[in-house]
Amino acid sequence: MVVAHSLAGKEMKTTGLQRKIAVRIHPREAGIRVIDFLSGRFRYQSRVEWLRDIEAGRIRLNENPVSAEFPLAPEDILSYHPPEHLEPQVNPDYEIVYRDDAILVINKPGNLPCHPGGRYFAHTLWGLLMEREDLKSIHFVHRLDRETSGLVLIAKDSETARICQAQFEAGTVRKVYQVLVEGNFPSEPRIAEGYLRPDTDSPVRKKRRFVSSIGKETNSAAAQHCRTRFRLLKRHGQISLVEARPDTGRLHQIRATLSSMGYPVVGDKLYGVDDTLFLRFIDDRLTPEDRIRLRVDRQALHASELGFRHPRTGAQLLYQIPIPLDMAVQ
Repeated sequence: MVVAHSLAGKEMKTTGLQRKIAVRIHPREAGIRVIDFLSGRFRYQSRVEWLRDIEAGRIRLNENPVSAEFPLAPEDILSYHPPEHLEPQVNPDYEIVYRDDAILVINKPGNLPCHPGGRYFAHTLWGLLMEREDLKSIHFVHRLDRETSGLVLIAKDSETARICQAQFEAGTVRKVYQVLVEGNFPSEPRIAEGYLRPDTDSPVRKKRRFVSSIGKETNSAAAQHCRTRFRLLKRHGQISLVEARPDTGRLHQIRATLSSMGYPVVGDKLYGVDDTLFLRFIDDRLTPEDRIRLRVDRQALHASELGFRHPRTGAQLLYQIPIPLDMAVQ
């Protein structure tokens, strides 16, 4: 099977999955040299690593070999054919909570991407399910970040996915998360309603910030309305276990909101105690001191409840799973 997706490893052996990653060049990117385009846009590899891939023939332009200095043109297709050994190790131990001929409900462990992207292809929930469960296709109705554990809904065909996604868009899906945060979270429940916008103060371009209102200095087009309900479950020293119920489904909503409230997520490299940890993490330069500050190896966020109507029968379904051992507090 050959799968192409947006250019967005492997000691666990897989069979039948061949990776092809491709991107179409936009007119605004015309004239950029191949090496500058790759190293500037796709930072999961260094410039030296991209040069090695070009020299090894793993980078192709319109399916032809290309040099590092060749200028790109609009509508060019730049593709990457990575060797199989590049993928990082992940936790492959997912659990099937429910399955029938229409859907799957999966309990995904932390440190397992849902779908291919960057350095991950076969080492994803998609890749593992395709290989182990003999599925013809997989449609993620929603997704969790690689480091987030918990319940994921998957449809087996596009029409079923469309019906399920309509429930998410209508706000009728029950989504409950449990999250460990730094600090003593308030005893009274809190509702955080406002906007998520780019965090222009951060050295990490993709980081977002929660604000209660949009000021004149904010690009309103880049701000998204969001609403999350929080409730303290337990305190343990300087850590709190909090329940989060997002009423909207924005990228990084829970993590960014808690960070801006002053209660960063334990183990979160991007929205935790210091976002420069993320820069060192992607360069594989985390120090022992960094790991002590993080407390755990992943962001301590867990999707613990998922409720929705079955796309074919209309029956109301609710699934609940406890937090994993790496998030347990006394």
